[in-house]
Amino acid sequence: MKHRKVKRVAIALEVEWGFKRHLETYAGCQRYADEAGWECSITPSMASLLKTKGGTPSFDGILARATVPLAVAAKRMNVPLVNLWMNTPVRSLPSVFPDFKASGQMAAEHLLSRGFRRFGYLGFLRDKDAVLQLSGFRNRLKEDDLRCEPFRFLRDGATTTAKGWTTLIEGMEKWVTSLRPPTGIFVVNDLYCRYLIDVCRAQGLTIPQELGIVGCSNETTICSSPAPTLTSIDMNFEQVGYRAAALLDQIMKGSKPPKLPNLVTLKGLIPRQSTDSYAADNPVVSRALRFISENSHMPIKVTDVANKTGINRRSLERQFNESLQKSIAGEITRLRLARAKRHLVESNAPLKTVAKDCGFRNTDHMHKVFSRVEGTTPSQYRRQRGT
Repeated sequence: MKHRKVKRVAIALEVEWGFKRHLETYAGCQRYADEAGWECSITPSMASLLKTKGGTPSFDGILARATVPLAVAAKRMNVPLVNLWMNTPVRSLPSVFPDFKASGQMAAEHLLSRGFRRFGYLGFLRDKDAVLQLSGFRNRLKEDDLRCEPFRFLRDGATTTAKGWTTLIEGMEKWVTSLRPPTGIFVVNDLYCRYLIDVCRAQGLTIPQELGIVGCSNETTICSSPAPTLTSIDMNFEQVGYRAAALLDQIMKGSKPPKLPNLVTLKGLIPRQSTDSYAADNPVVSRALRFISENSHMPIKVTDVANKTGINRRSLERQFNESLQKSIAGEITRLRLARAKRHLVESNAPLKTVAKDCGFRNTDHMHKVFSRVEGTTPSQYRRQRGT
């Protein structure tokens, strides 16, 4: 048999940043490479590394956040390159991206389902992915004749210089002050959600009762702590990497590069505490929602909520139903189940511990409520999600 040459592929994705979006994209690239039998190297985005001392290409193909020097060198040396960076200044590269416009639509749908009717967007001014996010967000809101008040800023220098940081925080403070709670906010990525929450806390605003927040990328470490945990959209970055490697394989085999970017379907929205509560303009209902959100992990009852809001139970239940079209008991149960589902998926804690931490009387109580509402048992729910 004739020996088949092993393809050598460079992967330049800035994995040293440590963000999930880079590491998962790399994992997807490597998964395809293993299946294809490639020899891969994690390589900085340096054009000088693409050739040997003899001037011949070191690699048969490149998967990269394509910088201008890298793209120019790859073209000059006739080495196929697939781009994974939407904001690259290089045009007309074969590319694979998450569907950022769909992320805006998804965030809007979620915040609408939580009862919000006022909205904001926090994101970069010129970045193409942020422009698409805002477009998708606004378009979905327009379907319900609703608007979005954005705060957009230049990425360059925002967090790398003292002046840039001061300008960002002062601008964010002014923008947050202009918002009328309750407002649902979509944020360009999870790290900026944390900056926003710090600003909100300094102004005495509560999350999610006054501002509900949806992030993007589902950076697990950033989302999971500290409280409130962040609702975020999983952009399916591993599949982005896998699809990019598959596209590179086709091009290396002689296929013509596509003219349009390949967009990957999002994995989904992961709800957490930052959008746990429903929005309400009624101040009494808003106080009740805040108390429920902060105490649903305790064995509270409807009478406890009424006592905390300072009005009688019947009046509170009537206002609650008129404002949200749901019952107080139903909202307590919803939050307990949401907390339980997160615990079941994100930890290996025994069911007894999960039940106690989520406000259920005991494991049997959790089992009955979970089965009635979700149509499956807590154990089955955990197994289905691989924990």
